Amino acid sequence: MYVSDAIIPILVFVILAHGLFNGRKVYEDFLEGAKDGFQTVISILPTLVGLMCGVGVLRASGFLTDAAQILGKVIPEKVFPATLIPVAVVKIFSSSAATGLVLDIFKEYGPDSLYGKTVSLMGCCTETIFYTMSVYFMSVKISKTRWTLPGSMVATIVGLIASVVIAKYI
Repeated sequence: MYVSDAIIPILVFVILAHGLFNGRKVYEDFLEGAKDGFQTVISILPTLVGLMCGVGVLRASGFLTDAAQILGKVIPEKVFPATLIPVAVVKIFSSSAATGLVLDIFKEYGPDSLYGKTVSLMGCCTETIFYTMSVYFMSVKISKTRWTLPGSMVATIVGLIASVVIAKYI
């Protein structure tokens, strides 16, 4: 326990000592990095607001519930539970919105239920693809994403399948 409490302060001390040992103006470098980070946040803010609004509209309109019902008829319950489809869809766009849906599943079914375990694993095995792509690609001004989206979608689908399979055995 003491080691985990000390890791961050030790790491900060090591970084500061390394910078001072190499003759760097550590505080000025820190301020420059903070300024660059602030500019990055300002440049990607419109994209983030758009994503959050889009997720809010999808959730409030009932589209996610309707999509889950339609997909639930197509996908067998044993392959992927229809109850978890809204979480899987929202997670692609927003982790915080998916967390709200996860909490709803925890309230209804319990965190130790099969659904609770599965959504917990889904949170670890999937990524907020559109959020991550927009943040990173917008911050470095990349417009041609090539195979990033298809590769991310394949990885997410594999993560969703793995979540269902692993949850059945734990």
